[in-house]
Amino acid sequence: MTSGLKTPSNYYIKLITTFPPRPITNEQELIATQNQINAILDQETITQDDRDYLKVLGTLVYDYEQQHEKMPILKGVALLQALLEESELQPKDLVNILESESIVLDVLNGNRKLTEKEIQDLAVFFKINSSYFIE
Repeated sequence: MTSGLKTPSNYYIKLITTFPPRPITNEQELIATQNQINAILDQETITQDDRDYLKVLGTLVYDYEQQHEKMPILKGVALLQALLEESELQPKDLVNILESESIVLDVLNGNRKLTEKEIQDLAVFFKINSSYFIE
């Protein structure tokens, strides 16, 4: 009878015994785990065992951050600015939605509010719920 699990290599055993993956419970453990991740990523070659181990450590970091680090909720212009930056877009890339680059800049600078149609068009463009653009 087989368990369906692959027998871990000696290298993988060394990884998990040197820095055993455990749930992260505080900031010091988070930093230690992130340092371990960085040490592996800094290697010249990364093996499948390294990738598997990184996935486990990454999951532990993600779980800790989901529980302990609140994500800021961006709305309105702040969201639009973040979306532009994240998407590596420039204000001119929104001209089709907001008619001119000067209108885009006025919106981004807080000198003009978005219309309902513009909000709907931006929501479609960025594939998010339109309510996030309402301040």
